[in-house]
Amino acid sequence: MRMVFRKREDLACIAARLPRTGIHRILVCRTVHTLGDSLTLTPLLQELSAIYPGAEIDIVGSCPAAREIYGAFFCVGKIIQLPAHALRYPLRTLGALQQMKRTHYDLVIDPDPQSQSGRLLTLLADATYSLGFVGPKKSGKMTHGVAVPDEPRHKGTIPVFLLRSAIGEEASKRKYPRLDIQLSAFERRQGQDKLARLTSTHSVSARKKGSIGIFANGTGSKRLGSDWWTRFIEAFEPAVADYDLVEILPAFGQSLLGSRYPGYYSSNVRKMASVITNLSLYVSADCGVMHLACASGAPTVGIFAVTDTSEWGPYGDSNHAIDARDLTPEQVAVQILDVLKTPIALQSPRRAPLKVDRIPA
Repeated sequence: MRMVFRKREDLACIAARLPRTGIHRILVCRTVHTLGDSLTLTPLLQELSAIYPGAEIDIVGSCPAAREIYGAFFCVGKIIQLPAHALRYPLRTLGALQQMKRTHYDLVIDPDPQSQSGRLLTLLADATYSLGFVGPKKSGKMTHGVAVPDEPRHKGTIPVFLLRSAIGEEASKRKYPRLDIQLSAFERRQGQDKLARLTSTHSVSARKKGSIGIFANGTGSKRLGSDWWTRFIEAFEPAVADYDLVEILPAFGQSLLGSRYPGYYSSNVRKMASVITNLSLYVSADCGVMHLACASGAPTVGIFAVTDTSEWGPYGDSNHAIDARDLTPEQVAVQILDVLKTPIALQSPRRAPLKVDRIPA
């Protein structure tokens, strides 16, 4: 891509502002296939809906759960599904590209400051305006380009920065939207009922204050080992005796905590989010399910041992990121207990109503 599109004008930012009117068909190109990366696009969808309330937004991407993540947004139209590994499935890839090119868009957006595949899709789209970042890692000319900023760096806020900058708004003037999977009230009540049934089979004492969810999995070097979690649990469990502990199970459906607590498993992203949103607190290492917890509205604590919290940490008043690179599991437990004592930590803005009668299992 850089060899093909290395004209000098590609390195220049376009000064003209993106119009606020006349844009009704929008395409967003985001080729990532992981859950966490895909969820970080949801703040941009909220921002587009606010700035262009009459527009319909199509999305082209590679995440297998894209329809579950974006399908509840009223502003979203088509979700064009690319295979996760495009070169392995050339016919499927070609079909998705043909579907994308059938529509003329008023605006096409490449929201990632690094991805060249997203930029290629943006260049292939038929659109009046094109918007993307301009920098040494991006090639191919956009009608509207924005320099890659030093701040913000978070994967969820930087696409919103791109849009606000393009329309001439001071990006930090308003709060950035949080990750949001747009759970309905009915989904939240279903999740609440499921969580109540799950904990009632294990609780033998009086009514608890709430439920704390733990997800003990992670990918690659981000995964905390079984010894780490054993030490954490030994320090954490006695201090939260007035809460039910629940394990959120990974995709392979097996407990990583020795089936010590009631476990919830679902292969459906929305069903998992519906249960997680009713937790008093969610705890895990940096992973896709951590971002799902943020997007569900549950107070979330992310434990970071490898990745940068400024790029991937959960943000928002009820969310916290712990840099655990120099901390023991016991010290991490103490910090999470401090979070639990903070009133705002337990004030989820999208908590389901308490009444669960007549809600089907």
